Amino acid sequence: MVKKLPVSPLAPKKPAKPKPLAGTRLSALASGARYKGRDDVLLVELNKAARIAGVFTRSKMPSAAVDLSRAHLAATKGRVRAILVNAGNANAFTGAAGAKAAALTAQAAAQKIGCEPHDVLVASTGVIGEVLEIAPIRRAIEKADGKADWLDAARAIMTTDTFPKLASASAKFGNQAVTLTGIVKGSGMIAPDMATMLAFVFTDAALPVGVLKKLLSAANAESFNCVTVDGDTSTSDTCLLVATGAKRMSGAKIKSVDDKRLASFKKALLGLMQNLAQQVARDGEGITKLMTIEVSGAENNAAARQIALAIGNSPLVKTAIAGADANWGRIVMAVGKSGEKAVRDKLAISIGGVKVARNGKVVPGYKEASVVRHMKGNEIFIAVNVGMKSGKDAGQARIWASDLTHGYISINADYRS
Repeated sequence: MVKKLPVSPLAPKKPAKPKPLAGTRLSALASGARYKGRDDVLLVELNKAARIAGVFTRSKMPSAAVDLSRAHLAATKGRVRAILVNAGNANAFTGAAGAKAAALTAQAAAQKIGCEPHDVLVASTGVIGEVLEIAPIRRAIEKADGKADWLDAARAIMTTDTFPKLASASAKFGNQAVTLTGIVKGSGMIAPDMATMLAFVFTDAALPVGVLKKLLSAANAESFNCVTVDGDTSTSDTCLLVATGAKRMSGAKIKSVDDKRLASFKKALLGLMQNLAQQVARDGEGITKLMTIEVSGAENNAAARQIALAIGNSPLVKTAIAGADANWGRIVMAVGKSGEKAVRDKLAISIGGVKVARNGKVVPGYKEASVVRHMKGNEIFIAVNVGMKSGKDAGQARIWASDLTHGYISINADYRS
């Protein structure tokens, strides 16, 4: 029996309640393959007008689901009819048997909704190294009825997550309103190098694949690629952006990501994806504190992000945060090990708005007590200026990270038990 974990202390008080989104039918199903008494399969049926873009893990050990979905996206040029997700088994490092299992589950979903197998994308999450059982997934798919809501869908894709993660937003194209809704799962093995874990974002807008790709890439860089729990990139990371086309845009078709009519949509998409990314960080395994880390003054934005991740991934920083230990020297260490350029004698650090270091040394009169008070809370803010550049040319980045506690060890020491 898989242990039920206590809900993260940083979980939202109530999950979002997105409305139904035209062009989608959701089925949350129980296969019983790994979990008992809960849904662990999600089937999302899409209308024929749907267009989809995706980003996947850069891990050199991608799962069978990632391989298959990449191939199906290329074959269909983003014209997909369904997304099938299973939780509990990553179907990664499973060789030919795993590839066959992924293909057969896609085939089962295609038969159920009446499309070709290459019209189905698949995503798997869970234990690595175990071939996916096909029969339970097939039986579950046969029960698909399209009656699930977004909360059901978010729950069905959970593994060690302690709460379902979903969000909704709206945007305008002239006088016409469109809806965006997203769900995500992720709690551990979180250091995205593309997107994050499994994330699915939907809109009823009509947008072409080329535009969707650029929209997803830009929003992903400032959301899912800015969250870390433990520094480990999953074999299964998948993020999909789906436009169902249920609401036709008035006026000329949008053909370029630079179209001014996309301004509201871009803002809504980024806000929604950052919301979901922060929910992932708030559910980091064993988490007691969420870190928001802002880096400025870097050589470029990519360097700033790398420095921020070095801080957020440092076990010494993470454990200091867990213990409310104002040991800011560990932040200095993390900046130095990042591999990015920084000017030691211009380095400045603030914690909770309190200036700790400036011009490469401790601020005169610095009193640790005020920082300790901030660190006893559950939301920690760290700002670092590395002194390489200033003004508009300076690189900057913001990431979200969890602390590191005994709880993380407990969860992962007996993850398969």
